[in-house]
Amino acid sequence: MYDTLLIAELIISVLLIIVVAMQPTKTNNAASAFTGGAEQLFGKQKARGFEAVLQRATVVLGILFFALALALAYIAIH
Repeated sequence: MYDTLLIAELIISVLLIIVVAMQPTKTNNAASAFTGGAEQLFGKQKARGFEAVLQRATVVLGILFFALALALAYIAIH
């Protein structure tokens, strides 16, 4: 059981790294460093298409990673 969860944890961690690396950058110019990204905060638009899929995949994989880490810790203690 422990080995199966550990393998799943490793697979999810690699997938999480890939999904995060595939996401496009939010800052496009040096001016955003001076404004602190205020135009992104107030002019925020919902992500569409591929960006939305990557954001959802990141959230799901992050939750799975955290849940499996807790399960592995619980199994290791008991």
